[in-house]
Amino acid sequence: MKCILALLLLISGVAYAQQQRFLTSLIQRMTLDEKIGQLNLLTSDMDVTGPFMKENYKQDILSGACGAIFNAYTPQYTRMLQDMAMKTRLKVPLLFGYDVIHGHKTIFPIPLGEACTWDLPLMEKTARIAAEEASADGLHWTYSPMVDIARDPRWGRVAEGVGEDTWLGEQIASVKVRGYQGNDLSATNTILACVKHFALYGAIEAGRDYNTVDMSRRQMYQFYLPPYKAAVKAGAATAMTAFNEVDGIPATGNHWLLTELLRKEWGFKGFVVTDYTSINEMIPHGIVKNEYEAAELALKAGVDMDMQGSVYATQLKKLVAEKKIPVKLIDDAVYRVLEAKYKLGLFQDPYRYCDTLRAARVIMQPEHLHVARETAQKSIVLLKNEGPVLPLKQSAKVALIGPLGDAQRDMIGNWSAAGDYKKSVTLLQGLKAAGVAVTYAQGAQVTSDAQLMGKLGLQTGDEDAMLKEALDAARGADVVVMALGESQGMSGEAASRSDIGIPASQKRLLEAVMQTGKPVVLTLFNGRPLTLEWENAHVPAILVTWFGGTQAGHAITDVLLGKFNPSGKLTMTFPRNVGQIPIYYNRKNTGRPMDANNKYTSKYLDVANDPLFPFGYGLSYTTFEYGPLQLSANTLAMNGALRATVTVTNTGGYDGYETVQLYLRDVTASVNRPLQELRGFKKIFLKKGEKQEVRFDITAADLRFYDRNMRYVAEPGEFRLQAGPNSRDVQEVKFELKP
Repeated sequence: MKCILALLLLISGVAYAQQQRFLTSLIQRMTLDEKIGQLNLLTSDMDVTGPFMKENYKQDILSGACGAIFNAYTPQYTRMLQDMAMKTRLKVPLLFGYDVIHGHKTIFPIPLGEACTWDLPLMEKTARIAAEEASADGLHWTYSPMVDIARDPRWGRVAEGVGEDTWLGEQIASVKVRGYQGNDLSATNTILACVKHFALYGAIEAGRDYNTVDMSRRQMYQFYLPPYKAAVKAGAATAMTAFNEVDGIPATGNHWLLTELLRKEWGFKGFVVTDYTSINEMIPHGIVKNEYEAAELALKAGVDMDMQGSVYATQLKKLVAEKKIPVKLIDDAVYRVLEAKYKLGLFQDPYRYCDTLRAARVIMQPEHLHVARETAQKSIVLLKNEGPVLPLKQSAKVALIGPLGDAQRDMIGNWSAAGDYKKSVTLLQGLKAAGVAVTYAQGAQVTSDAQLMGKLGLQTGDEDAMLKEALDAARGADVVVMALGESQGMSGEAASRSDIGIPASQKRLLEAVMQTGKPVVLTLFNGRPLTLEWENAHVPAILVTWFGGTQAGHAITDVLLGKFNPSGKLTMTFPRNVGQIPIYYNRKNTGRPMDANNKYTSKYLDVANDPLFPFGYGLSYTTFEYGPLQLSANTLAMNGALRATVTVTNTGGYDGYETVQLYLRDVTASVNRPLQELRGFKKIFLKKGEKQEVRFDITAADLRFYDRNMRYVAEPGEFRLQAGPNSRDVQEVKFELKP
């Protein structure tokens, strides 16, 4: 075994030496203009006839003034562009990137929805499929995963992340990077991952996109930085800077962030790309006067590639001439960019991702669609089921009512990029395919806000006539399924909302249908947590389906009919109203914790302090009973381990999944610690009547945090361990960590 390991290390060392010699020699032969070109990332555009390049961008490629292109895909198109690069003096291949966020052509649920599966192997599989399809379609690089921890659902980009928990965010970041990159970047079915937005973008003030972030170093290190670090540890090949500032300096010009932390402390070896024009945007941030200063600041901070801003292209040569920056800084950045191309095998064969036969064979193959359906099924969260109303009987006459019941474009959600919404399955189509007797009525517009309708590209209609049609359909049915929520354009980038309730037009429709007395199932399409106090008080059954992707309609139908027992668990807290925001489960105590009987404690006068639906929450058609939580010992040594066990029994009438969650609390520490922190989970499948003992091993490593002196340590003392189906409904035991 030792001999094999030594041989592998020798081969790896030889390969690295060859790479270093090749790239160093290439850089030595490059002119300064050619070097700067490698740091210039430009966009292709899309039209109804397909992708195209602006004439001046074509000239940039032909002159070697462009090293990478984004928004360009299909083997035919990328081959055409690569042909241009092969006409340059040194024939350096182009790198093609794209927003492959939750699938390429086969679209999976939005990342926030997918996270609610709590199924890490499945999440790695969807990233693997996305890489298979994207690489077959001429792409080398995805701008994913987004691992920003977010506690404010007003921010539209929560749809693109995985929620509010740091530990879970770390696990998902790791599997996504592995899924995209595989074990060998030179394989033609892998692509470069890009961890984003580095850093802290999920903590923007007021949930307003592109806004300010301000927090302590302890908050950064404890709660916000770990998922980025996990992605780096998993081998993320690239990182993207955030639009926001970090400690008063925009991330794109932040030397501490990009060089001291990312490269030196974490050992990141890949290249750093900006977000769209974020070098230029340091001017309105107010820390540079012009693009000349912006280029200098960004390069010295550690930015290797300029996305679409053309600041490096216009300013770096001048900065070198005026001795503001040394050529070595440019050489180092160029090396990192060329290294990524080398690892992909593009110098060996620039066209290795331009295989039309492979694209036809791989993209949207049946196995991929099967995984999309499974993922959508597992992402759906059952919030309420009184009666129970669900599952529906196959023989029931169903009225499907709501503007999202037959909305193909909305099924694949925001950031679906290359996804073809015309191939998505709506809920109406899913019900019909399952043989359900269904009548559909739109009932209302997505919103009655004319300005927002215009922004979403929607047409207005006769609201009263639509309402009448809906009520007629409801009265003639056994059960009503309401398809309400957001359109895909109401969440995502540049889609922050100050009111995250169901829009008034849809609320009016829901209230009217409820008055018919028919049993109602509220099926929500949403890219964020919504405020649902009225709905929760009045509607007997509520399902959160997110934007489920290409197979959304089939998956929702499977759940409605009980062909799949819902198992999703929330990864982001649902507030009662926006006044509670930010609200999240792993909060800290104060000197005056909430006491309903004491006015002078931390609480609201007009609303309960607890959320409407807590982190980790999600019901099933069956019931699960938790036995007592037990520990193997009451003390834990610094170099030892504890085993926690809890027996879970399926006491209901359906087989189903349950996600058993483990939380920890450090009772007394050198700094204030959260009341709960997720430290483990096990997703188990139990047939009705079946029981299973679930085990968790706890070591001192699980108890570490940044202490008063910013050391990452576990401190001796009392700890509380909690287990349950969500962060609220837990049982608790105590143990002590010994020195």
